[in-house]
Amino acid sequence: MAPLVRRSWAPCGQTPVLVQRGAHHRKVSVIAALCVAPGRDRLRFYFRLYPDADIQARPVIAFLARLGRELPGPWLLLWDRLNAHRARLTTQFLAAHPYPLPCFFPPYAPELNPVEYAWGYLKMNPLANLARFDTLALSQTARQHARTLQRKPSLLRSFLHHRPLFLRLK
Repeated sequence: MAPLVRRSWAPCGQTPVLVQRGAHHRKVSVIAALCVAPGRDRLRFYFRLYPDADIQARPVIAFLARLGRELPGPWLLLWDRLNAHRARLTTQFLAAHPYPLPCFFPPYAPELNPVEYAWGYLKMNPLANLARFDTLALSQTARQHARTLQRKPSLLRSFLHHRPLFLRLK
């Protein structure tokens, strides 16, 4: 839970100090989706936080099931090649449902994934220089800022425009 350190401001002659604990392996894992309506007029950002847990097949399936209840009609799922996305349980879940239609990004291509831009924005802006000592506090802060991001459609749209991949409706 070491903070991502960015340049900061302090009074002249007073070096800013970030206090943190080291040598621990606690974290908050996140799963998210940036959804674009077929008419390209609406964007939605969905996310789930998992304090002190890894993203495995069961949380992925639960997230997809919840997302399926939120999204009407057929939908396309573009995602990276995380092991949990390619796990046997996940592929069985997807095979048992008519949609989403899964498509993988090419290997090692985070620049194509707009959700990566969302996490990069959160880490480099509101969460930068933020030292939290427990996962609960970090989860609450991350949730607050991610919810703020949900209410900024122009910023979400910029994540889509920034990546070199485009989608056409046929």
